[in-house]
Amino acid sequence: MNIQGVRSAAVVYASAKTQVGRHGGEDASSDAGLSKGTSLKLSDEAQRLASADSAAKPMEARTAEEVDQLQRANGLVNTMALLSPSEKQLYNELVAKGDTEAVKGMNLLALSRVGGGEVTLPNGNVFNPSTTAITSENIRNLFSQVFISADKDIDHAFNALARALEGRQSAAA
Repeated sequence: MNIQGVRSAAVVYASAKTQVGRHGGEDASSDAGLSKGTSLKLSDEAQRLASADSAAKPMEARTAEEVDQLQRANGLVNTMALLSPSEKQLYNELVAKGDTEAVKGMNLLALSRVGGGEVTLPNGNVFNPSTTAITSENIRNLFSQVFISADKDIDHAFNALARALEGRQSAAA
């Protein structure tokens, strides 16, 4: 997956694995004051969450609050902190309905906000993901253009989110 046009940010949405790289031929752990045999451990809160969640609920089945807590505890990029309360409510509605594709779309939308500022799309359009309203039109024309995926999973996720927004809008009318 490539992220287009994110300025001033290295966006990495990683799993909970810790990778140790090399710097100048030395073990990177020595830069942090760790000896070669030292292992890194999860925080107490992360360990508690992991043991309490032995059923391993899939990410698409977790509420915005659960994802937020998990991301904070594991030191991951906290994308949920970038959603407004009404956007978190929409996220939770999608989870409750079991619309996992639309939930993936919301996660990608939140990820597009990491780094802040404007994004220049491949077609030359410029927009700010943090201040752009979440509408079906903006999902299709702007947010979905931030990411490129050869397998089209991202397109499916954003289309599902756009359809969910349209369904929500027609239900309110």
